[in-house]
Amino acid sequence: MLTGILLGLVALAFVLIVIEDIIHVNKAKTTLFFGTLCWILLFIFADADTSREHVQQQLEHNLLEIATLWLFLMSTMTFVAYLNSKGFIAQIVQRALPAQLSERKLMFIVASFAFVFSSFADNVTATLVSIAVISSVKLEAAKKIRYGTLIIFAVNSGGVSLITGDVTTLMFFLADKVTIANLLLLVVPAFFSVAVLALLLSRGLNQQLVVEKSKKPIAKTDITVAGIFVLTITGTLLLNVLYAIPPVLTFLFGLAVMFLIAQFLMRNKAAQSVINYVREVEFETLLFFLGVLLLVGVLKEVNFLQHFTELYQVMSPLQANYLMGISSALIDNVPLTAALLKADLVMSQAEWLLLTYATGVGGSLLIIGSAAGIIAMSKLKELTFGTYLKMGGYLLFCYSLGYAGVYLFGQFAS
Repeated sequence: MLTGILLGLVALAFVLIVIEDIIHVNKAKTTLFFGTLCWILLFIFADADTSREHVQQQLEHNLLEIATLWLFLMSTMTFVAYLNSKGFIAQIVQRALPAQLSERKLMFIVASFAFVFSSFADNVTATLVSIAVISSVKLEAAKKIRYGTLIIFAVNSGGVSLITGDVTTLMFFLADKVTIANLLLLVVPAFFSVAVLALLLSRGLNQQLVVEKSKKPIAKTDITVAGIFVLTITGTLLLNVLYAIPPVLTFLFGLAVMFLIAQFLMRNKAAQSVINYVREVEFETLLFFLGVLLLVGVLKEVNFLQHFTELYQVMSPLQANYLMGISSALIDNVPLTAALLKADLVMSQAEWLLLTYATGVGGSLLIIGSAAGIIAMSKLKELTFGTYLKMGGYLLFCYSLGYAGVYLFGQFAS
């Protein structure tokens, strides 16, 4: 009886995630409500087989995983919140663009930028900045749909190759399923698939565009913070490879350095204290992850996640991972990844890389399948569920192309 109730509550929570834009209830609120409710019910109705002590141990284990993820995301998002609020990122991009360029050239520039930037920043910020770039030029509605589609796919593709770029990649890494060195094998096939999509979507785009340049000066403090951000990312990767230092520790150290240096540089200015930018972090995103991981923890407790392995029993990991990627367009990739990790699948390093790519990029197939899609849809009125669905053939082809490339490059994984 209890298992059925809990599964029903979890299913309802995931349905509410999918229809968030219809019911206008933030998914952070629904997942946190149902996640905590399910654990409370587990404690209340614990029996001889699942004692309250056992439930307590599992909850603490679950919260430890969540805390590690929370702290890492909080530190990265604080850097980005500061730079974004200062307009630093948008200004750098606009200054880098020529005053005039063709629509096709802009498409490849935006694709490259979205891909690279999403590797270092969160997908939400990468999407917002990329859309800001195309919004600075005058484009027809139909063309905005093409650019928006490309941005979503590029952002999701760029994030899979580094732990700083995508939450699901970070989750696979923290679970010791992939290494930083092997994740770099995803770069070439992922970027190639983005380039192919840009080529397909750029057909018929031949007009010249004028870019509106920003004349606002860039403060030295902002440049310094950006430099610390880049050094922190580099240090996180190097220290993990050389000394196995947890990424969360390095990033928190970098955040502390940023606080101290920025405070020193801004000591004579009547400006907001740099530590207050923590408040500008999108805590709705963090609360969403908290709720989702609590829900997945409940599925683990009621032994539901073992059903995920059944697909792997009737199919090879190559086929099953591909389908998991497609399903991530309907099921949010965070709960899907968490579920697969807790299902104790046994796969090779190359197969885990395939799953990392699939869950990270597969959400691009539907506009509601990723945070990048939701953000793009909210910022570009021309981009709707229906207009994006018309691009489904291109997206499925490029997803499949990238998946095949990861399969080939994955043979070099160790």
